[in-house]
Amino acid sequence: MSKISAEEAMRELTLVLMYLSRFSENDRFSKTENLSWKGYDFSVINQLANEDYIRQGKNPSRTKSVWITPEGVELAKELLEKYDISDWNN
Repeated sequence: MSKISAEEAMRELTLVLMYLSRFSENDRFSKTENLSWKGYDFSVINQLANEDYIRQGKNPSRTKSVWITPEGVELAKELLEKYDISDWNN
């Protein structure tokens, strides 16, 4: 694996952590909801939102969670492979 910048690593690993700590209103691993808490660097969260990997809702400064988009889930799974991290179901 080639080296990446610290900024890129933060972006990628934040998405991976959001994915791994995801939850839903009904069941921890619902197929329809992939929510995650916003306890990460806000500039990284904003960048992921701008790239449409997560959505922050109508009032981003008031919400405490984000929704991981299908594209975000797909990228997170690719990043799990890149960093050789097991998903919950493996």
